[in-house]
Amino acid sequence: MKFTKLSLIAAVAVSSMSTVATASEDTTVKGKTQTYYLTTENGTSDLGSNATSSTGAAVTLDVAHKLTDGITANFTAIGYTHLGDDMGANKMEGSNADGFFNVANLTGTFGDNTLVVGRQLLATPMLGGFDWKLAPGAFEAATLVNSSIDKVTLIASYVNRWRANDSGDNFNKLNKNNYAFGAGYDDAVAANLWFYNVDAANYSQVYADVAKTFDNVTVAAQGVKTNYDTATDATALGAKVSGEFAGMSASLAYNKIKDNNTGYVGVDSLYTSSWNTFASGVRGSSDVNAYKVELAKEFGAVSTTASYADYDKGQESDLILGYKASDNVSVDAIYSNTKANATGSTASDAIELAATYTF
Repeated sequence: MKFTKLSLIAAVAVSSMSTVATASEDTTVKGKTQTYYLTTENGTSDLGSNATSSTGAAVTLDVAHKLTDGITANFTAIGYTHLGDDMGANKMEGSNADGFFNVANLTGTFGDNTLVVGRQLLATPMLGGFDWKLAPGAFEAATLVNSSIDKVTLIASYVNRWRANDSGDNFNKLNKNNYAFGAGYDDAVAANLWFYNVDAANYSQVYADVAKTFDNVTVAAQGVKTNYDTATDATALGAKVSGEFAGMSASLAYNKIKDNNTGYVGVDSLYTSSWNTFASGVRGSSDVNAYKVELAKEFGAVSTTASYADYDKGQESDLILGYKASDNVSVDAIYSNTKANATGSTASDAIELAATYTF
C-alpha cells in the first residue's frame, strides 16, 4: 500500500521474511506478483481515459543468504512490464519492461549492533521509501542500529543515493552529506527524536514525537523544525487522538505548518498526511491549519478505511478497501478526491486497483 504510518524503524527488505522456499538451510526466498491499475480525472480527461491511466505488472523476489553466523546478504529483484497502451498510455517505472535490484546489501549483527551496507529500505519519520505502485523507494546507505540500552533504540544512517518511487532503476546521487540520527524509547510512553542533515535539499531538521495510551485511547504530539540554508526556516506542530470506538478505529489529527514547507525525503509522517497529499508540502504562501479525521473497520475479510483532510485551500477524501481472498491473495481498491493547495485548482478523482499474490 502507498501510505504507511511509521515511527522509529530502519527497515531492510529481508527483515520480515518468512521462509516459504529454501535453496538450502542458509537461504530463504519469498516474493510476490502484483498487477496495478491507476486512472485519474482532472477536469480535462475522464476516469478510465487512456491519457490519464497507467498499468503495470511486477514480480518481486526477496532472497536472503547467510554468509556467516553474523552476516547475511540480502537481495530484492523486481521485474516489471507495461500491460499495453490500450489499458493506459502511461508506463509505471518509466518504461515498457525492465528490472532492477531494489535491495542489495550486507547485513551484519554483532552483539547489540546491526549494520546494513548497500541498497536498502529506510523508514524514518521524515526520510523514507515511498511505498506505492510496483515498488517502494529505496536508498544506497549505511545504517547502524543499536539496542544496548533497555527500551531504547539508536539509529544512524548515512545516505548516498535515493531511488524515488516509480522511477525504475534510477538511484540518483545525493549532493554532499546526507545523514540521520534517531533515538526511540518505548515503555510507559513511546517517544522518538531524530536529527537530519540533508545537504541535497539544503536543510537540517529536528523531529520529535511522543505518544501515550490510556486504556483504548492514544494521545500523541509531534514537532518538526527545519533550518534551511538560504530559505525561511519552517515549523510544523501536530496533535492526534486515536482509539477504538463502537467496533471501529477512529482518529482525529491536527497539524500547523508555519513559515515555510517542512522538508522531507520520500515520505513524511505528519499526522494529517493522506494518500496523495503530504502535509509537509501544503503551506504555499500562507500558514496552514490542517485537520484530518479517519475511520476504519473490518468486515470479515474486507477492511475499510475512510478519511477526510482539510489543508485550508486544499482537501482530500479517501476510501480504501482491502479484500483478503486467502492467505496468499489480496485485492485493494482506492478512491481518492484531491484538491491541491492552490487558488482556483480543481479537484482530481483517482481510482487505483491492485491484485497481489504472495509466495
